[in-house]
Amino acid sequence: MSLQKLQAQLQADGHSALLVNNIANVQWLTGFTGSFGSLLVTPRSTTFITDSRYAIQAAEQVKGVDVRTFGNPVRFEHVVADLAKEQGLGEVGFEPTVTYGTFERWAAAWPDFDLKPMPDLIAPLRMIKTADEVAKIAEACKLADATMEHVSRLIQPGVRELDIHLDLEFFIRRNGAYLGFEPIVVSGPNSARPHGKATERKLEVGDFVTIDLGAKLDGWNSDITRTFVVGKATDRHREIYDQVLRALLECTQKLVPGVPTKDVDAHARAVLGEKDLAKYFGHGLGHGLGRDVHDFGGLSPLSNDTVAVGQVWTVEPGVYIEGFGGVRIEDDVHVSENGPVVLTHFPRELMELG
Repeated sequence: MSLQKLQAQLQADGHSALLVNNIANVQWLTGFTGSFGSLLVTPRSTTFITDSRYAIQAAEQVKGVDVRTFGNPVRFEHVVADLAKEQGLGEVGFEPTVTYGTFERWAAAWPDFDLKPMPDLIAPLRMIKTADEVAKIAEACKLADATMEHVSRLIQPGVRELDIHLDLEFFIRRNGAYLGFEPIVVSGPNSARPHGKATERKLEVGDFVTIDLGAKLDGWNSDITRTFVVGKATDRHREIYDQVLRALLECTQKLVPGVPTKDVDAHARAVLGEKDLAKYFGHGLGHGLGRDVHDFGGLSPLSNDTVAVGQVWTVEPGVYIEGFGGVRIEDDVHVSENGPVVLTHFPRELMELG
């Protein structure tokens, strides 16, 4: 179905062919799970190209399209050149993610047809998830919830950030998944670093502890963040946490079809601004989630996207105060016909642990 939509778009736009080499796009279009593969797509045909390492795997996973494999001394460029000649292609488009160095190499290898930069035709298709895709993301979210539950028991004085990081990685791998990204485990002053790295620092009473983790299960990602307090929360802890939580909950409810995503982001800043906290919120409110952790689309002041049925977003407001600490709370949200559906369920209320 996805390939048919892409072919229809090529036909409608008058493009003769598109070479898809972004591996996440290739995997999404074909179901292939290997790390090397490309597609040559025309309005009437599709050819999957990979090397001999994946010959058996491609035969098992890639159905309904022509499959071409190659090995030394044949190279990828030779296969594409042969296909273009077979199909009489005078022009082949390429994705916006192609680097200039790759473009130069391809242009030198393919003098018999023109390479044409193409708009991103696949991103709008990937942003709208099918029911089956949403179900797979939801399973990854269940594992993220379970992982957060598992590691929350470690939040107590004297435990290193690295101990928590290692334990959550082991838990995800033991449950048949991969890390969706390098987890973030930061405490105390370190929690003011939105993308800080786990260190030897030991948790202390009075720390904020922020854990941001994601599981990649069967090719689909989850992304969850929770912030805890070690020991008893102060009034300042609660003031910051409660305002971030309110931003999360209210912005989640604003994910309804037709709403500009920049407006959702603006609402988070308005809520934080009521407590003079917006100045401590520097990143966007969220991003698309799917085959990539940072999938297509953004909830940010710079985004031109619009909320639509089938999208899956992260919503992750945060406040980061240097020298004091930071709070981020993040959920994954599916935009359904009946409104937003939250896919991550680990408790959001402030937890005082240790």
